[in-house]
Amino acid sequence: MRHLRLLWIPAVIVVMALAARWWWMHRQQAMSAATEDPAIASMLKDPGVIAKGRYLAIAGDCVSCHTAQGGQPYAGGRLLPTPFGNIPAPNITPDAETGLGDWRFEDFWRALHTGIGRHDELLYPAFSYTSFTKVSREDAIAIFAYLQSLPPVHHLGRPLGLSFPYNIRSALTAWRAVYFKPGVYQTDPKQSASWNRGAYLVLGLGHCNECHAARGTWGGIVTQAPLSGGEIPTQEWYAPDLSTQANGGLQGWSAQDIVDVLKTGQSSKGVALGPMADVVASSTQYLRDDDLQAIADYLKSLPARPQLVAQPSALNSKSVADHGGDIYAQRCADCHGKDGEGVPGVYPPLDGNATVVEPTGINATRAVLLGGFAPVTAGNPRPYSMPPYAQQLSDADVAAVVTYIRQAWSNHAAPVLERDVIKYRHTPID
Repeated sequence: MRHLRLLWIPAVIVVMALAARWWWMHRQQAMSAATEDPAIASMLKDPGVIAKGRYLAIAGDCVSCHTAQGGQPYAGGRLLPTPFGNIPAPNITPDAETGLGDWRFEDFWRALHTGIGRHDELLYPAFSYTSFTKVSREDAIAIFAYLQSLPPVHHLGRPLGLSFPYNIRSALTAWRAVYFKPGVYQTDPKQSASWNRGAYLVLGLGHCNECHAARGTWGGIVTQAPLSGGEIPTQEWYAPDLSTQANGGLQGWSAQDIVDVLKTGQSSKGVALGPMADVVASSTQYLRDDDLQAIADYLKSLPARPQLVAQPSALNSKSVADHGGDIYAQRCADCHGKDGEGVPGVYPPLDGNATVVEPTGINATRAVLLGGFAPVTAGNPRPYSMPPYAQQLSDADVAAVVTYIRQAWSNHAAPVLERDVIKYRHTPID
């Protein structure tokens, strides 16, 4: 019995050590919350720094994730869906109890740059620190200054919607070892200032790779080719490859086409739909022209892509081809043209359209079923929209017409099957 009693001694020591560590950590946090670096504290109150931070927060589209539908801007509450469950976006207004009111800049920098929270917790990568790590310290100070200038909103967050084992944050250690490499963006001296600015915005603050790249089973980006396209998890949209070179998703796009679609939601090559329409509406339409040009300069430099296995130009059968062509002639040709050429500035072309020929067929299918709604922007305040056809067309009809446009004219994309249409018909818009 004496030996059994002695077994309690190591347990007590461990508990005491953990308690001491907890007390010390929270004491340090309490002290640090009240001792912002004087130089940084001065910057946080500078109107010029705050204005810069507002612009950068818009460029990073922070409001989209950190605002619940109908809620106060930046007050959190929106559920971010992932294949592993829902993750609530936190309140980032300066409310002392539920937001960032007690945070120092160093807390914010650590979260942005390393993906580690104020209480040493590993942050889930639904917060795109895998891209935000590239943001410079100077820009991070400006963003924090802007967030601290907002009216505080008291808004308690929702509980984490992850089940075991995904709710164990320590498991992220292995994920981070494979998928996360912290580091501020390093300028490439061989490239122009505009190119470097574009790369910084695209790869860092704009976190474009978070959507426009393929992900593996555990949610990490699995391709070595940046911006080479990928299906957006849980949203049932495909973010296209952004290369404008041979076999790229934007093959044939000019720099002006890129600028136009980011500024107005529409270009001579196509329109922004789905999640990208939201990005244009809340973020890119407000960027300066020089930043939009910088983004275009960087995207224009992306390399050519490997040629995909050629898809047969013929449809599965002549009857499907005839059926899809008939539907197109009856319901689509008046706007998009007999040869898929569209109407400049009004209706997008379908011939060579990135939305039409992306690898999966998701985007065109969903546009036919649910309609196509370009964003409302200052440059295009009354965009034309495409009506939904989910009630007018059967699954077989949709498969036929989408397959037709994906293989008509110069398009040579894979056919869409009826079973795919059934799946996307019952997928929510967002």
